Parts: sequence; structure tokens; C-alpha cells
Amino acid sequence: MAYEFPTLPYPETGLEPHISANTLQFHYGKHHAAYVTNFNNLVKETPLDSLPLEEVIKTTSGDKDKVGIFNNAAQAWNHTFYWHCMKPNGGGAPYGPLADKINADFGSFDEFKTAFKQAGATQFGSGWAWLVLDSGTLKVTKTGNADNPLTQGQVPLLTMDVWEHAYYLDYQNRRPDYMETFLNSLVNWDFVAEKFAAA
Repeated sequence: MAYEFPTLPYPETGLEPHISANTLQFHYGKHHAAYVTNFNNLVKETPLDSLPLEEVIKTTSGDKDKVGIFNNAAQAWNHTFYWHCMKPNGGGAPYGPLADKINADFGSFDEFKTAFKQAGATQFGSGWAWLVLDSGTLKVTKTGNADNPLTQGQVPLLTMDVWEHAYYLDYQNRRPDYMETFLNSLVNWDFVAEKFAAA
């Protein structure tokens, strides 16, 4: 039961001018596609083949004999989640119960933004910044390489990819500019609110 390469929730031009179609052609069309292909090849005709991707991630996390499976499974999942965390004409501030919870747990939306950008800026090398729900509390965290909060029992609500291939064609070495643009012009707060409500 091969894991299917998911379709983008918008056209490759949908996030312009903030993220170019050129970036998505490489990031989605090459990097994400390769993770899916590699994962399917690695688990073919094994017991992991029939498990949901989330279960494969949790099952193989920390298993040195299954590092390749974990890396490709987690990166396939992380990227699908990341695409949904953005939308055309996104950004701005959240609303409703999610906004109330952010204010309660971080002090203000601005303090959340500062913490989120700090997580992205201080992730040395490749990785991800996350907003998660952890035992009922919203937290900002970061993970290196393919790792994600599912392995820590946390509920991912929002992620920002800080691997260089996510932004380098558009922003070169200006990761802070990419992060600012992500929050101001790209975040799909509707998606984040849905994940929060479901948690």
C-alpha cells in the first residue's frame, strides 16, 4: 500500500511573490517527491507498508536500524503538513479560541511571533520550527533534520521549514526575512485553528 505523493493545496504560483513557483518546483516537485519515493521503496513488502505515516514515524524513531525509513517518512509527513500551513494571502493574526490560547500561553501574539522566529533562527543547520500543543499547553519548539513533535507525544499545529531549500532561491542567506514573510504573509491560520480544535 504505497504512500501517495499528495497534491499541493494551491498552484505552484499560489504563494508568489513570497515563495516563487521556481522554489516550489524544486522543494515540492523534487525534494518532497524524493522523500515519498524513497519511503515507499524502503518499506515495500514490510509490515511498515500498511501503517499510517504517523505510526511509522513513531515506530521507527530512535531505531538506528531504521534511520532511513524514519528520515523519509518524517520528511514526507513534515512537508505535507508545511504546505497546508501556508495559503495565498495568508499571514496576519489568528482569531477565536486559538488566538485566546496563544495570548494565554505566550502573553500576546507578538510574544508568540518572537518565540517562533527565535526557534527558526537558532535551529542550527537544517530543521523545523513548530507551534505544538503539549499536555494542554501551547509551546514553540524546534527540531533538527527530519525530526518532528510526533516523536515527543506533542500535537503539531504549525510548522515552518528552515532547511535552506525552503527559501534559498528566493531569500538566499536571509533566513530572518523568510521567517518574517512566513508569519506576515503566508501562515494559514484557518488550518492551524482546525488542528487546534481537533486536538
